[in-house]
Amino acid sequence: MSMHQRRLDLKNGCVDLSHGAGGRAMAQLIAGLFHEAFGNEWLARGNDQSAFDVAAGRMVMTTDGYVVSPLFFPGGNIGSLAVHGTVNDIAMAGARPLYLSASFIIEEGFAFADLKRIADAMGEAARAAGIAIITGDTKVVERGKADGVFISTAGVGVLPEGLDLSADKARPGDRVLLSGSLGDHGVAIMSKRQNLTFDTEIVSDSASLHDLVADMVAAGGQGIRLMRDPTRGGLAATMNEIAQQSNLGFRLLEEAIPVKPAVAAACELLGLDPLHVANEGKLVAVVAPEVADAVLAAMTRHPLGRDAADIGEAVADDHRFVQMATSFGGGRIVDWLSGEQLPRIC
Repeated sequence: MSMHQRRLDLKNGCVDLSHGAGGRAMAQLIAGLFHEAFGNEWLARGNDQSAFDVAAGRMVMTTDGYVVSPLFFPGGNIGSLAVHGTVNDIAMAGARPLYLSASFIIEEGFAFADLKRIADAMGEAARAAGIAIITGDTKVVERGKADGVFISTAGVGVLPEGLDLSADKARPGDRVLLSGSLGDHGVAIMSKRQNLTFDTEIVSDSASLHDLVADMVAAGGQGIRLMRDPTRGGLAATMNEIAQQSNLGFRLLEEAIPVKPAVAAACELLGLDPLHVANEGKLVAVVAPEVADAVLAAMTRHPLGRDAADIGEAVADDHRFVQMATSFGGGRIVDWLSGEQLPRIC
């Protein structure tokens, strides 16, 4: 029986060092698990790389690494997260994602059944996003040298003609739009990690945002200044990053920022601020005031933006502060990088 005809014991088997040694066992792992999950014409050729036609226009490229504990969480796993995160990094440029690569570092003893769940989730997420995982790599490390599995990805996409999103394009008076409620992903991860249960299950918001972005671009065009996905550090870190890069301040209306009651309650229990909690299926956009209503309407028509809100505005501020106000007549300023509360201003 040839090595391509033999089957892995996906129910009871586990990864050993031979699956990363470049021989028969590795070929069985790649063909019997990854090709089955990702199957497409590029992988079927069995090359160490994949050639593809280049679309007309400017290309976008990104790379990312995924290390998460637990590997499986309500609403997804590390595999779907890796696809969604890479797609979203491309989408934040306003680009359409095309192709991904995926590299796996797998710990010796990791169950085939769990690896299959992860790979299947990646394949399903890629197909749902209309993209293909066209090349990859697999390494196996000794037991104890990795936390189950780590995934690294790279992705490429193509930009619409004339679109160039960048923080330095933001101007005073621009509106800040948020696509939905904060904290779902981070709280889902932390509650699973701490074995916490709530009356209402909190599910990760992990999702690919490129279709939502396409609708926004169609509605706002070059009136969209920039977009970011508030992942690590949440909205707080993202807004500080935008303020530093744009040389502007931002004034946000606290009551306009959507947070689900269950997430707010969990954050209170865990001693967290939802503004600092990671998201994997949300975006924040800074847009010109004349297109804000049209872009927000396009967002709320999309399933991933139905809870979108206008949460504030950009203001001229050499100090690049982010002001969290209970109303636009006054409030407190918080330096979110240091957590230091600064004096109240009007």
